[in-house]
Amino acid sequence: MGNSQYQIQWFPGHMAKTRRLISENLKYTDIVIELRDARIPYSSKNPEIEKLIGDRPRLILLNKASLADANINRAWLKHFESRGEKCLLIDCVNGMGIKDIYPAVCEILSEKMARWAEKGMNKKVRAMVVGIPNVGKSSFINRIAGSSKAKVENRPGVTLNKQWVSTSIGLELIDMPGVLWPRFDEKVVGENLAMTGAIKDHILDTEELAMLLCGRLRDSAPKAFADRYKLTDADGWENLDLYDLFELVGKKRGFLMSGGVINHERTADTILNEFRAATIGCISLEAPKC
Repeated sequence: MGNSQYQIQWFPGHMAKTRRLISENLKYTDIVIELRDARIPYSSKNPEIEKLIGDRPRLILLNKASLADANINRAWLKHFESRGEKCLLIDCVNGMGIKDIYPAVCEILSEKMARWAEKGMNKKVRAMVVGIPNVGKSSFINRIAGSSKAKVENRPGVTLNKQWVSTSIGLELIDMPGVLWPRFDEKVVGENLAMTGAIKDHILDTEELAMLLCGRLRDSAPKAFADRYKLTDADGWENLDLYDLFELVGKKRGFLMSGGVINHERTADTILNEFRAATIGCISLEAPKC
């Protein structure tokens, strides 16, 4: 444990298969729908996907927007608009923004759909759904299809094979398995992906990760962090090193074992799970850089 640099190297074999599937199936699609995590829109942007889809029309959906900071969400929308990219805030759990997706697709593909209409073609738009593991692709497809067509589990790497799904709103979707890339050149990208659950917890040092998250929450959402774990000025929590801050949270929650030793595993699991569920508050780990 400690405050060493947190690095992750992870590239399961099925990721290479996914890249091939995306390349092979692009020619059958009209648009790419890319899901990202609204709490980490930069870190959850997969550079592999960008290379693979090239200049194919794309709609970016920032999923789990209800878990993120509303002001930062709006800043991200302005950021993408300034880059000429169409982006929506959605939440597949509560349905936020879902009704705006098809109109946005029609806007992006307006010229193509006009040509179809001129030729009397009544075609469904075919969309490829892509994104990193655990970003909510299956939940998105189930929500938009109105039934549980895609397998959903709250852990990364569940969708392993492509499948086409029809919807009632004029879209036909092909779901691609989640793709992570071979290595993270920026340390904070790996941290963000791990903190939001895009990488399987069992391959991580969750105690070190939770320590780092304590530091990030102290910096970005100090009031919500302090309120959740009942941290007071008398605790001096604002100036503690990460290990002591992590231990203080465990102590405040009463996660004590015999001899007054803090249960690190339980403390780490609690911090990570409560952040991911927005129990601590609606918190973004990234804001637009410009």
